[in-house]
Amino acid sequence: MATSTADWIEELKGISVLELSERIKALEEEFGVSATAVAAAAPAAAAGGGDDDGAAEESSTVDVVITEVGGQKVPVIKVVRNATGLGLKEAKAVVDASPGPVKEGLERAEAEKLKAELEEAGATVELK
Repeated sequence: MATSTADWIEELKGISVLELSERIKALEEEFGVSATAVAAAAPAAAAGGGDDDGAAEESSTVDVVITEVGGQKVPVIKVVRNATGLGLKEAKAVVDASPGPVKEGLERAEAEKLKAELEEAGATVELK
């Protein structure tokens, strides 16, 4: 009855999403585990390294914060929508709530690009 991992994966490809969900629930109940707990524990374990690793990681990521919207909100809202994937109403709420963060925990290069786009749209932006 033992099958290889490849055979098991091929079998999973052939079942419906509903059946896969039921199998996952059955495995969670059988072994007393949670698939979501495992996924959430991995980043926490990586972040729990030595103090030097944490400091290096924090300095490589930044938050993009709008400090002032500028004269025209519409172009700024468009950039926020594109950058965050939010809907029009949610993106407008982010812009209206400024000063405030647009995106948090971005890599420095990505944050610089977003900052440039927001400034081109007329906003004043800081990286924190």
